Amino acid sequence: MRSAFVKRATRKFMPGERPEDALAAGKTIAATDRGLIYTKLGEAITSADEAVAVRDHYLGFFDQIRAMQLPAQVSVKPTQLGLDLSQPECERHLMSLAAKAESTGSALWLDMEDSGYVDRTLDLYVALLGKYPSTGVAMQAYLRRTPTDLERLLPLRPTVRLVKGAYDEPKTVAFEHKSDTDRAYFELASKLLDAAANGSCTPIFGTHDLPLISRIASHAAKAGIANDKYQIHMLYGIRDAAQRQLARDGHTVKTLISYGSAWYRWYMRRLAERPANVLFLVRSLLA
Repeated sequence: MRSAFVKRATRKFMPGERPEDALAAGKTIAATDRGLIYTKLGEAITSADEAVAVRDHYLGFFDQIRAMQLPAQVSVKPTQLGLDLSQPECERHLMSLAAKAESTGSALWLDMEDSGYVDRTLDLYVALLGKYPSTGVAMQAYLRRTPTDLERLLPLRPTVRLVKGAYDEPKTVAFEHKSDTDRAYFELASKLLDAAANGSCTPIFGTHDLPLISRIASHAAKAGIANDKYQIHMLYGIRDAAQRQLARDGHTVKTLISYGSAWYRWYMRRLAERPANVLFLVRSLLA
């Protein structure tokens, strides 16, 4: 944690550990016509009291967002709220957060963790969606099961953030090669856009792959799908100039900002899970 390289890397991708750091960075980003997604780092908590503390933190954070009039939403990992301890209790915490999000003019997102959590996360999402239709969920294109999962959700008019996926999964579960993941991503994106055309889905494309974004935007334009029918989400500190340009071009762009003291383990695991992440980090640091 004292390494100059690691400190430089985290400064590039995270404005600071404190919520105030994240909120201040968000205010600057919002001035460039981008929306915001916030997430407090930390997952797989080990006690019910920790889950309550995370819930209470986010309840207060929604009030901070509203007080600052930020165009912001919150994204949480179910294991942050005790999914490994009790699914019913986790669901109660999520319901409290979704209600708070709605009352403050915001929205709640469920992040997707590794493949062992997909079924439980989708069950939680379906329960939330029945009461709070603005709630969104992340889905991972590299998982072989995702097309089937998407078919399950589409009749419910979901909000889906499609990401490529970064966990180290066995090849029986996830595509091993980037080309296969890219192909799957575009196929799923096309299905989401088709659903958006008839108002049955709000698609979000969470990727920094600019050629892929261009293909998706071209597909949408050819199908007569307006820019406001979908969104593009990227991480804080990555391709900031491209984020600004996409917003200037009329796309709805949101920047995901992470904060919290649990950054080290999270950050190192992200690098260790997939070698491509290390290469991307080095390129970003040298850019």
